[in-house]
Amino acid sequence: MKAQELRDLSVDELVAKEREFREEEFKLRFKHATGQLEKTDRIKWLRRDIARVKTIIKEREASE
Repeated sequence: MKAQELRDLSVDELVAKEREFREEEFKLRFKHATGQLEKTDRIKWLRRDIARVKTIIKEREASE
């Protein structure tokens, strides 16, 4: 997900989005461990998306 798309969301929506990304990451890691995951790079992109969300939340907290 693009950073600009995330910046358009409210803090509550960002927290929900982070939770959603973490749940998806957990499911993908489980599939990867059992050998059922074909696109392993999706885990890397999810971790980056989580970092983007956390960065934007911290920026908003700092500006308040």
